[in-house]
Amino acid sequence: MKMTPTITAKRRFFWSILVVTTMTFILVARAKSQETNWQQIPVPTLPAFHPPQPKRIQLSNGMVIFLQEDHELPLISGTARIRGGSSSEPAAKVGLVGIFGEVWRTGGTKTQTGDQLDDFLEVRAAKVETGGGPDSTTISLSCLKGDFDDVFKVFADLLQNPEFRADKLDLAQKQANDSISRRNDEIGAIAARESAKLAYGADNPYAREAEYSTIAAITRQDLLDWHKTYVHPNHIILGISGDFDPAAMEAKLRAAFQSWPKGPTAKKDEPQAKIQFHPGKPGYYLIPKDDVNQSSIHMVTLGTTRNNPDYYAISVFNEAFGGGFSSRLFNDIRTKRGLAYNVGGGIGTNFGHPGVLQFVAGTKSQSTIESVQALDEDIDNLAKNPITDDEIKQAKDAILNAFIFRLDSPDKVLAERMTYEFYGYPLDWLDKYPAEIQQVTAVDVNRVAAKYVHRDQLAVLVVGNTKEFDKPLSSLGAVKQIDITIPPPPGAEKAAQEEESSKPTSSNDEGKALAAKVVAAVGGEAKLAAIKSVKAKITLTQKTPQGDFPMQMESVIVFPDHLHAEMQTPDGIIRIVVTPDVAFVDLPNGQVQTWPESRKTETLEQIKRDPIFIASHAKDPNVFFRAAGTEKVGEVEARIVEVNAAGAAIRWFVDPQTGHILKETYRTIGQHGDVQGETDLDNWKPLSGLTLPTLRHNKQDGQDSSTAEYTSLEFNPAVDPKLFDKPAEKPGAQP
Repeated sequence: MKMTPTITAKRRFFWSILVVTTMTFILVARAKSQETNWQQIPVPTLPAFHPPQPKRIQLSNGMVIFLQEDHELPLISGTARIRGGSSSEPAAKVGLVGIFGEVWRTGGTKTQTGDQLDDFLEVRAAKVETGGGPDSTTISLSCLKGDFDDVFKVFADLLQNPEFRADKLDLAQKQANDSISRRNDEIGAIAARESAKLAYGADNPYAREAEYSTIAAITRQDLLDWHKTYVHPNHIILGISGDFDPAAMEAKLRAAFQSWPKGPTAKKDEPQAKIQFHPGKPGYYLIPKDDVNQSSIHMVTLGTTRNNPDYYAISVFNEAFGGGFSSRLFNDIRTKRGLAYNVGGGIGTNFGHPGVLQFVAGTKSQSTIESVQALDEDIDNLAKNPITDDEIKQAKDAILNAFIFRLDSPDKVLAERMTYEFYGYPLDWLDKYPAEIQQVTAVDVNRVAAKYVHRDQLAVLVVGNTKEFDKPLSSLGAVKQIDITIPPPPGAEKAAQEEESSKPTSSNDEGKALAAKVVAAVGGEAKLAAIKSVKAKITLTQKTPQGDFPMQMESVIVFPDHLHAEMQTPDGIIRIVVTPDVAFVDLPNGQVQTWPESRKTETLEQIKRDPIFIASHAKDPNVFFRAAGTEKVGEVEARIVEVNAAGAAIRWFVDPQTGHILKETYRTIGQHGDVQGETDLDNWKPLSGLTLPTLRHNKQDGQDSSTAEYTSLEFNPAVDPKLFDKPAEKPGAQP
């Protein structure tokens, strides 16, 4: 039906009046609500929180089992925690527990290799993993409910019958060596490691670092002995969480483990009783790191344990003074003064051994000393300006509001209960935590501050670029510099000495004649002498256990000591630059990582080992060639030439008929440390007026590592000097 104009107009008028009236009501109501101060809004009391508790079972052989039902998803997970960790390993074999935790899984069982276990678990989307820590080792499982029986068999077999196969031990040692070689790359890692040594003592098991020598000392028998010593049912706490019937699960676990013979009595406090803590003397400690634009400051001494009666007051103090965005340190040093991008700290506590009392700040190099002084002031001001009631209320609210997230899943509840069992704490220790926090008073907080926090007892560690400091650290007091040089692998010094002694310091006639033959085969002395730089396009194929990974690379070399390379990867372009002044990798994610000095030195030597460089400098007074016998390469009886190219040593295997270099050997740095490098030079053909090998097959310690196929060469290209500049790290770069 069609409306008349009169009715339509009336209806519009009615709706306009209704809208205006409604809006007026809303605005008046909003204005009245704003008259109330936000602080007057009542905050309801937090409701009581009672998370479901796991069932505790103890078998006759001493194994403790916790069962935590969770029927939300058809999943089951479990972890066995076993007494005995890196704090108990011999000083001569530091890293043993880490290697044990790795090879325990990768080495497989007596009936299945680790690779076979990988395949078995992968098709079930399941996991069985192992690991090691300071006080314990662990083995865990995770799977669908329907696959539990199959996965549990693997879990139990690996728990009781590991094989620790030698090839996986070798791989784990190489990976550990790789970590050692890179441990001085990041300023934060350096500061954390060395501050722990200052808090505990350099030889304390909770601060010791694995070295090449301690990793090399670990044998397969050590892993078998560790398992035999520590992996017994009375040393194990097993927790199972997930979608299962508890009676059926208990029966299954009893059937699997009840008959396992009991081992030697587990002494919960034995490692702790033997460990001595010797904090560093108060004072200033410095680690110069010239390749950064920031400083990491750690003020440290020994903390305490969580069974200390002061623990709850310490928790509130830590939150109020240095625990978050509303803490006193954050508000003063970051918000008000703008000195630090991160700042905080407190009185550290651990379950089984003392934590580290520490106050930490990260700042730009130019405000290093000012930041140290700001921390000094705030710590000293605790006596003059105690933590206030408002600060304590805010801290307690933050702790209690976050408390539920410590136990917001059955897995977390189970993990907490297992921790208390492991360290001998009452099983209801966390249950009384909220009430104990509520009871903390201002008197309690300021008492623990006065008891534990003393500026004159702290060791102050600064890691940073001393050239950019606002003042020398010595302006604050006497400074002790800490040496973080990584000791070389066993035999490395001897190998280096042998290599150095093997470098020819003069040429013999046959060596010079063979070098001349190489020069002629490449293109002649005149052409080579004119080459000052080279631009190359290369297809580089990395060889890995997962397969071959080809990538396109473009490199620019300016002889004798500048390299710029760009590699196209699936994640983007990786840029590498090495000169006598800098060595870094510019990653696609925006990070700019500085290379260690050892890798920079090795790359500069690689430039000097390039056949073009050596051939073009064959008559230089600091380049030497010494013939040293013969060796068959393929079907050719090659002549061996020991080469010293301005300090870089390499061995050529030369075809005496053609003058082609068939093979090179040299010492280099691989992924896991110092290795013997070998390159077969194939497919010699004309490129840009010279004759060169366009295909290179590389090996490290006899294993194929990569191939490099040259697709184009350009000599003496125009080179922009800015290619070798180090960029600033991009904003928002993520590791």
